[in-house]
Amino acid sequence: MNIFTRIFAGILSVISMLCIALDIPFYAVGDEADMSKFTLTFNEEFDSELDRSVWSGHYTYGETSEVRKGSYWNRNLAQTKDGNLIIPVTYLSEGMGGKGAGWYSAGIDTDSDAPNGFSQKYGYFECRCILPKGVGIWSAFWMMNEGVYQENGTGTDGTEIDIMESPYYGEFWENAVSANLHFDGYGEAHQQWRAKKSLLRGNPYEEFNTYAVEWNENEYIFYINGKESYRTDFGGVSQEPEYLILSVEMSGENAIPADRVDVPNNGEGCEFIVDYVRAYQYTDKM
Repeated sequence: MNIFTRIFAGILSVISMLCIALDIPFYAVGDEADMSKFTLTFNEEFDSELDRSVWSGHYTYGETSEVRKGSYWNRNLAQTKDGNLIIPVTYLSEGMGGKGAGWYSAGIDTDSDAPNGFSQKYGYFECRCILPKGVGIWSAFWMMNEGVYQENGTGTDGTEIDIMESPYYGEFWENAVSANLHFDGYGEAHQQWRAKKSLLRGNPYEEFNTYAVEWNENEYIFYINGKESYRTDFGGVSQEPEYLILSVEMSGENAIPADRVDVPNNGEGCEFIVDYVRAYQYTDKM
């Protein structure tokens, strides 16, 4: 690395730290993820029909639809097509799964509700995807366990790890995503590491990007396209296995969209397109 490259890298690092302090999104400019220390433990390429023995409905059970903020969730809406997982946001005038007319989408996870579900403590967890277009609509790639609900002042027994959330379509920083952490349940005791925003080059609503977290006993390190964006040890860091989640949500409550919600394509809906989900473990822990 020559002197000019070092100076430029240093300037970018200072700008990045200032943006973090001021809550301004900035491009991931940190070190490349060192994949040489990991071994692949979970690999979902979505090349065939969605494996329901691995992926179950998140907060939904069987064929039943459930209210999820401004829409309904039904796991059956998550389908594979052309080597990708598709989670749509769609309006169903006849309803689905015991619920009436409204907007529908899905959340799926690898919890133990599925016979071959997957959970892991520590490692590197990555998703490659295209984000859904729509104001008030956001996709997410995240992790959690039941310990998240324990109200004991620490996240060591379980932390909701939001590796990527995409709520910014239609805003000034439209080509941004955020990372979040939550623990101590979702009531009065709830604690949160506020959203850390990162910019993406190009158009993440039309182009694939990768989003990942490296999680170890000391910290969480977030990555975009293999470049570090943030790191933190907020909550003391989860010390328990957690499962993977893919979901799309709509702003609102009781399945009634918020006033700000605007779905493109003349209301025909939009899609969260996932190319793959992969998990790795530290080789020295295997």
